[in-house]
Amino acid sequence: MTAAAVLAAAEGVVLLGFGVYVLIMGLTGDPESPQQAEMLGVTVLALALLPLLAARGLWLRRRWSRGPATITQLMALPVAWTLVQNGGGLIAAGVATGVVALAVLALLINPTATEALGIGPRDA
Repeated sequence: MTAAAVLAAAEGVVLLGFGVYVLIMGLTGDPESPQQAEMLGVTVLALALLPLLAARGLWLRRRWSRGPATITQLMALPVAWTLVQNGGGLIAAGVATGVVALAVLALLINPTATEALGIGPRDA
């Protein structure tokens, strides 16, 4: 659970940093459309909250946190694929994103993790 929480938090921090960067560049840079750049920055900042909240929940062993953490990882897989497809320096970022997403998914479905979160087989 600790590893899943740390990896999810790292994803959230990366998204937070990217959101701040895009927002600053939208405000101070020279984008084609400042409004679109600013909206993208705000959207990425909002999306960064999901893995950060999920990480906190996983760290505290909250049962509800498994759902948001899983959804975050499932959303990261197509992003990773897109980064790899774009080539160049984005390949490394895509591979890293994909590896982290798959690692967190594996940690979340691990029987030890489900037990730690109080998730077990349904009573008949």
